[in-house]
Amino acid sequence: MNISIILAGGTGARLASDSPKQFIKVCGKTIIEHTVDIFEQHPQIDEIAIVINVQYMAELETLVQKAGYKKVKKILQGGAERHDSAWAAINACKEYPNANLIIHDAVRPMVDTEIITEVIRKLEQYNAVTVAIPTTDTIYQVEENLIQKIPARKKMMRAQTPQAFKQHVIQKAYQVAFNQNDLTATDDCGVVAKYLPTEPICVISGNEHNIKITHREDLYLLEKMLQSKLPLTINH
Repeated sequence: MNISIILAGGTGARLASDSPKQFIKVCGKTIIEHTVDIFEQHPQIDEIAIVINVQYMAELETLVQKAGYKKVKKILQGGAERHDSAWAAINACKEYPNANLIIHDAVRPMVDTEIITEVIRKLEQYNAVTVAIPTTDTIYQVEENLIQKIPARKKMMRAQTPQAFKQHVIQKAYQVAFNQNDLTATDDCGVVAKYLPTEPICVISGNEHNIKITHREDLYLLEKMLQSKLPLTINH
């Protein structure tokens, strides 16, 4: 079973918007609708669970009903941090320990369907899979405004989503983190890498179109991409 988990718990503070950025309309639809559409239409996705701030649950429920999504089976209350929201969904799927959980940011509405297909395919070989693209910039490791280290750029990649896991593996990683009272990772692969260090994480190539809407200028870029319907393919 392939379950898509869409994390939509953000409040859009950095965008200085009256409503969370996932509810901003671009080209006639909210950003979260553009995202859910992709997973709803993907033939290998069996179910969708959406995690949302409790303040916006009613609004999301109305949107889902109006859009007529058939695969959205769970709308879950998110937590204060991203990992709290991810954990809510992971725990809600514990009855399916061998399921593939495909965790995706609600505000990445241009994810390629081929990327989703490849993530699912790789889960036949690995228990953890992520999407990333090479960095084109030099990366500095900085402390107190001083460069401490400059890692080799050819080894650096920028993480995207989806990030996908066998349910029992990501649940175990989170449980170890909670037991140690030391959850400091910034994404789900970080939780696996830190708390299940012997578990290999496969990286597949993403693409530059799979942008995360963070700042207002990203909305203009998204609008242009949706209007032009750019063909999205995996970079090999």
